[in-house]
Amino acid sequence: MGSNSDDGQLDRSLGPIMLWGLGVGYVISGMYFGWNLGLPKGGTLGLAVATFFVIIMYVCFTFSYTELACAIPKAGGAFDYAHKAFGPNWGFVAGMTQNIEFIFAPPAIAFAIGAYLTNWFPGLTTTTIAIFAYLLFTGINIIGVKTAAIFELVITVIAVLELLLFAGITLPHFDVANLTHNPLPNGWGGAFAAIPFAIWFFLAIEGVANVAEETINPQRNVLIGFGSAIATLVILCLLIFTSSIGVGGWESIVYEAGSGTPSDSPLPLALSKIVGENSAMMHLLIGVGIFGLVASFHGIILAAGRSTFEFGRMGYAPRALGTTHHKFKTPVKALVVNMLIGIVALLTGKTGEIITIACFGAISLYIISMLSLFKLRKSCPEMERPFKVPFYPVSPALAFIIACVCLVSMTIYNPMIAMIFFGIMGATFIWFKLFVQVKN
Repeated sequence: MGSNSDDGQLDRSLGPIMLWGLGVGYVISGMYFGWNLGLPKGGTLGLAVATFFVIIMYVCFTFSYTELACAIPKAGGAFDYAHKAFGPNWGFVAGMTQNIEFIFAPPAIAFAIGAYLTNWFPGLTTTTIAIFAYLLFTGINIIGVKTAAIFELVITVIAVLELLLFAGITLPHFDVANLTHNPLPNGWGGAFAAIPFAIWFFLAIEGVANVAEETINPQRNVLIGFGSAIATLVILCLLIFTSSIGVGGWESIVYEAGSGTPSDSPLPLALSKIVGENSAMMHLLIGVGIFGLVASFHGIILAAGRSTFEFGRMGYAPRALGTTHHKFKTPVKALVVNMLIGIVALLTGKTGEIITIACFGAISLYIISMLSLFKLRKSCPEMERPFKVPFYPVSPALAFIIACVCLVSMTIYNPMIAMIFFGIMGATFIWFKLFVQVKN
């Protein structure tokens, strides 16, 4: 790692198809696991309502964020937008929320990968496999962004095809009565408690913006990548939600028979009701299912590396993090530091709490980004905007309002995790003000 370039320049090599692969890949593990943990809180109706509003938020946010990404195609994403709109203080806050989201989401996915593969490698622990996954996919990201993006595209296509296969098997057995059984077990308060798990369906799609600096003609291709990715993900979300619950009710994809412990494997549980636990189709789903987890794990590692890289390049973190390898043109040190933090988080074993912390980071990022959009429209009307969000100001306003409701609800229903998140933000901001000197 000693031979890094001094200019910190990234290599432009990504086109619209690779951006679609990254956008869908960042998110697609959310279709495979995690979302069903919102069902005991909200039931089918509660989680469905939460997901409905979250979809509105993400569609409005994605197109609003695309305007920012096309106008300011830099690796820092929200950090760069807030910095230009509000200056260093808010730039730091936005960058930290982004770092928290992108650094804390991979440990939860790594744990799921480890749990998945212990069935194949019973001699290894979940943690051992998860750490190996970190080392392997950080290494792939170091080799080069084009290599990483091609790999991401291939496994994302496989993961999407598997979800379509799952829907094709389960939809013929769909019964609307299963959607209406015990639809709201904890009242409407459960819908608010289920919000983090609705967010998990789409968490990290904004990572497309973090590779804008490595994109060929970003003013055009970022729009295509973002738009096609969010359309794909909304369709998959609706398809998986209805087809899996429609087989046997929400309890059947949360709890294994005879168990009161929530499962991280809703799709295999739904499929087992149709084809049995030992069928070839069941083994195929479990075998190929790893691709969905790997796609998101690998993709978010890529986005996290760019976020941390920009923090270092701008002097908001040690400047060594803002350098690139002389040969690979990738942010090696940023990738390695993120990996080490992720492994520490992984070792806590608190998967659900880690997911929720990542969601706090994401929602805070969305709020600050929408404020940045409004501010830049007012303060920099002359800025070149190759794409402008449709129905401005309604679209970003909707994203902002729903994100604020999500943040308040998550704080009320997760007070300890909220304290940890805001504690991290407060402590790092104090450090920033005391020890970091930056120019406006």
